[in-house]
Amino acid sequence: MVNADRAQQSVECEATARPSSRSLRGLDALNFLMADVRDGLGPFLSVYLKGTQHWSSGNIGLVMAASGIAAAICQIPAGLIVDAVRVKRLLIAISGLLVAAGCILIAFFPKLPTVLAAQITLGAASAIIPPCLAALSLGVVGHRLMPARISRNEGFNHAGNFTAAILAGGLGQYVGVKWLFYLVCAFAIASALVVLLINPKEINHELARGADSTSNETTRHNPLSFSALWKKRDLKVFIVSVMLFHFGNAAMLPLAGQVIAKVHPGMDVIALSACVIAAQLVMVAVAAGVGRALRRGIGRKSIFLVALAVLPVRGVLFSMTSSPYAVVLIQLLDGIAAGIFGVIGVVIASDVMRGTGRFNLAQGLMALAVGIGAALSNVTGGYVVEKFGFASGFLTLAAISVFALVFFAVFMPETRPDDDAEAAPDARPSELISARN
Repeated sequence: MVNADRAQQSVECEATARPSSRSLRGLDALNFLMADVRDGLGPFLSVYLKGTQHWSSGNIGLVMAASGIAAAICQIPAGLIVDAVRVKRLLIAISGLLVAAGCILIAFFPKLPTVLAAQITLGAASAIIPPCLAALSLGVVGHRLMPARISRNEGFNHAGNFTAAILAGGLGQYVGVKWLFYLVCAFAIASALVVLLINPKEINHELARGADSTSNETTRHNPLSFSALWKKRDLKVFIVSVMLFHFGNAAMLPLAGQVIAKVHPGMDVIALSACVIAAQLVMVAVAAGVGRALRRGIGRKSIFLVALAVLPVRGVLFSMTSSPYAVVLIQLLDGIAAGIFGVIGVVIASDVMRGTGRFNLAQGLMALAVGIGAALSNVTGGYVVEKFGFASGFLTLAAISVFALVFFAVFMPETRPDDDAEAAPDARPSELISARN
């Protein structure tokens, strides 16, 4: 009876403060623009440094690793900072401007110390941006509408990635690789300006850190202690599941690219570009589909199990072909798995951390698990391929994916809260785009 009263109170509390259409469209635009910004220059930097600046492979590897290491180190501190501060709009604007400054520095001063410092800055900024976006979303719409909001965020994120990939391909091919720096810089500055659309008065910073729906701005929520947090079994199972998901997934596309480069020289760049663009298009549709599934009351666990089930199928199919056309088609499965994870991972983290005041710390833990899983995937996949061949490498990753599926199915409970079940039929997309009454 107490839980039912609390659920009803949560729904009524969140229903009293509908966000304005301006703030919601600000979130839309921010997710679209930040899609390109938070990943920085990515693999295009190595192309620029090797092809234009004639750097050695060793120095290129050093600066590329610096960004990843900085991002990994900053994940948990970034989550703690986002949980603690109430200037989240300023924080995300500063992160965007830091990315812009880093791109300009690399473009005009492509020397090792400058590029190394810029890459470390980009890595730190990339650790801040995802939890900040999630926190702003939760603070604006609340727990009840969070699943629909995250689905919408991911749709705009993938649309932004697709647009950036098209623009980057055109600029790199017809104008010059250096213009890619200006593209990322323009997106970063635009994102810093777009954040002003979000009304600061509509951000409940207690909700944004994962406090209960009944919390308000006048009542400071005491976050759960680290020792108590570590005792949460569902959090530990979820973090391990995220790591295993990326352990089985991350190395598949790079290995497929190596297969194409070996068997069909000259087609690897075109095929990989086609893979990225095709997968992003699928992710847009999948993100919307996950949002509809959540509104219909389908459990978070069931949806994530679909993503986990796709991975071993993809690994087995990759082991059976070297055709670049087949690789592109198989990569569409990654659009399904990654599209589901992009939405459901944040939703489960929000469920698990509800009432703890540590939502963004969980975001940092999740991002760290992604990095560890990806690193293990690439090291393991590369070693197996070197010793036993590409087919064995793909089958090994498929076997790890099966283990991830079984682990999550057996140990992870359903996290969908009771009040979400009651509110789900009302959580329509129109609530995320309609103006305040």
